[in-house]
Amino acid sequence: MPSRIGLLPQVATAHSISHLHIMALAALFPLLPAWFGVGYVELGLALSLFNIVSALLQAPMGFAVDHYGARRVLIAGLALGSCSFLLIALFPTYTWLLVAMALAGVANAVYHPADYALLAQGIDPARMGKAFSVHTFAGFLGAAVAPLVLPAIAAASDPRLAFVAVALAGFAALALLLVPGSGIPRIAPARTAKAAAGKPDNARRRLLSPMILTLTLLFVLLNLSTSAIEKFSLPALMQGQGIALPWANAALSAFLFASAFGVLSGGVLADRTRRHGLVAAAAFSLAALLTALVATAGFSGQALVIVLGVIGFLTGVIAPSRDMLVRAASPKGAEGRTFGIVSSGFNIGGALGPVGFGWLLDRGMPEGIFWASVVFMGLTVVMTLAQEAWRSRSSRHIKHSCS
Repeated sequence: MPSRIGLLPQVATAHSISHLHIMALAALFPLLPAWFGVGYVELGLALSLFNIVSALLQAPMGFAVDHYGARRVLIAGLALGSCSFLLIALFPTYTWLLVAMALAGVANAVYHPADYALLAQGIDPARMGKAFSVHTFAGFLGAAVAPLVLPAIAAASDPRLAFVAVALAGFAALALLLVPGSGIPRIAPARTAKAAAGKPDNARRRLLSPMILTLTLLFVLLNLSTSAIEKFSLPALMQGQGIALPWANAALSAFLFASAFGVLSGGVLADRTRRHGLVAAAAFSLAALLTALVATAGFSGQALVIVLGVIGFLTGVIAPSRDMLVRAASPKGAEGRTFGIVSSGFNIGGALGPVGFGWLLDRGMPEGIFWASVVFMGLTVVMTLAQEAWRSRSSRHIKHSCS
């Protein structure tokens, strides 16, 4: 088995930067309309472009990971993503923002297939749930840093320097991946599905199986459920409830940090239970209820921080179980392309949501941001319960057939 020394920390660091890049624009949303001279719909379009490009390239990047090796693809993606945000700082116009976000979308398509392929090859299967939780925790932590650090940098100078900081963080992570003798270079490219399975047609059918397509749709709903809060809660709270920017930032940061620690708790659950659908349904049901309260109750700043923190923790709990479901559905040797296909659901959701969420803000309906999240959380609960029921019936059928 390949050495695991340094592998998880390096992959987790790269994942944290990917989420910092994802959240960079959203963390600066209250400042950007005046800086670029555009509205929230136009900013939402930039986010949608980022996610459309990522959605189109997730599956091809998964094939590239399995063919060329995850290390090469991951290094290239991290370098491109960092350069993209440097472009925004160098050319601060809306046109260049669109160009940079499209390039960042190319880079973002790399992370999930490359990261998960490296973990699947280099981590002891008995510890896979915890490894996935650490990996996801690092990503959520990178996202949580954005609303704390980037607005402060922008306020001290202007958004240009905040985008420079985002780029420099990426270059620092890239240097860590290139350390000689580190864990990542020891991971060889995965065998292709053809070599692993021996039957290309069978492997192709498994990659497009109902389970993988269902998981892809689940990822779409998960993104729509949480991205409304992650990307648009700052202006929604300020417009709709008169929350001052420092308290709105604190509430969003509580959501993101609690999500990260929820992931760690979810990693323990993922290694101890097979009822991943029930875990997700229970957590998201309670999160939907609390999000509805945020939309209607008019919490004070302190209470809002607590409630959004609880919501974040609940949405983070399900992440490792989600990843374990994808790993279980992946054909041997095709982990990169499987995670590439399924992770495209995140980007599909990310492409659909921002323009609609921006439209709600521009039309003076900020409470709609939270109600939209409630609706998508409810759909996620229905889907996970239906999937759990289907798995239970299939298991009983198999046992009956064998008896």
